[in-house]
Amino acid sequence: MPSINNGAGRPAALFVMDPAHLPRLFPPSVRERLSGVLRLPDDAAPLPVPAGGIDPAEVEVLITGWGCAPLTEPVLSGLPRLRAVLHAAGSVKHHITEACWERGLSVSSAAAANALPVAEFTLGAILLSGKDALGTAARYAAERRPPAAARTHTMGNYRRRVGIVGASRIGRRVIELLRPFDFEVAVHDPYLRVEEARELGVAALPLDELCAVSTVLSLHAPAVPATRHLLDARRLALLPDGATVINTARGSLVDQNALEAELVSGRISAVLDVTEPEPLPVDSPLFGLESVLLTPHIAGALGNELERLGEVVAQEAAALCAGRPLRHRVRRSDLDTIA
Repeated sequence: MPSINNGAGRPAALFVMDPAHLPRLFPPSVRERLSGVLRLPDDAAPLPVPAGGIDPAEVEVLITGWGCAPLTEPVLSGLPRLRAVLHAAGSVKHHITEACWERGLSVSSAAAANALPVAEFTLGAILLSGKDALGTAARYAAERRPPAAARTHTMGNYRRRVGIVGASRIGRRVIELLRPFDFEVAVHDPYLRVEEARELGVAALPLDELCAVSTVLSLHAPAVPATRHLLDARRLALLPDGATVINTARGSLVDQNALEAELVSGRISAVLDVTEPEPLPVDSPLFGLESVLLTPHIAGALGNELERLGEVVAQEAAALCAGRPLRHRVRRSDLDTIA
């Protein structure tokens, strides 16, 4: 990849994101590294407004994040020297348009770094679900006494069957995190070859079979038309009694009405970091169920985890300016197959 540094000084860059995220993504130590290779503005700003004295017509790199509007052709026309977009977050689907690919822009994403806390959250949810921690805690608080021995017979994580839907970067990281434990792990992904599953150390199963054998089913597929309501009423009914559905991907993967019916009946449990709609209506019955853990989309990078995303951007900027390949480059063909 040719260097964007032509010897005339550091290439100009703009931050295009919600300004509230800037100090968390780029604390002083990370910003110092970034400013060593790029000429940076003082703050984030919407395009095409100049920021920090930098003229958009000079900008070669956009550093984007949550709150970035779509980079359409009219926007790009005001950025004639733009060469690259480095995204300090996960998916680029919401701001990278066809015009970006037609321009031939290099696009990079910190999605791999954002995947780490999602996988860690999922691991915690899997381990706790095996102990029925949520339901037991609720009953303990209500009854003020430990559960009867009969209620613990179905608990435990030894050889619990875990199904992973989607061998995305998050799904693969979850599989990796599960290796030290005594789980039986299987995966469904239409793009995963048998030899790849073998290398991951898991069985590859059709989705219906995966649902039927999994006592924990964790969703890590991308939100594309083909995956909308991937878990519908029929597939939810295949889950064994007492199974747990974990969704840290997108709410659209599950038929919300069908899931609600199963959860209200008490047949299965769920850990839902995402829903459809998001957030749920305030009168949703799911808020009152002891078998459901609802969190408001917190599995991804938050707090001090955001610095990790900024680190990725700083590394990518250094590679870009040195003419090295982008380690986290996103291609147009990737968008339908990654979460």
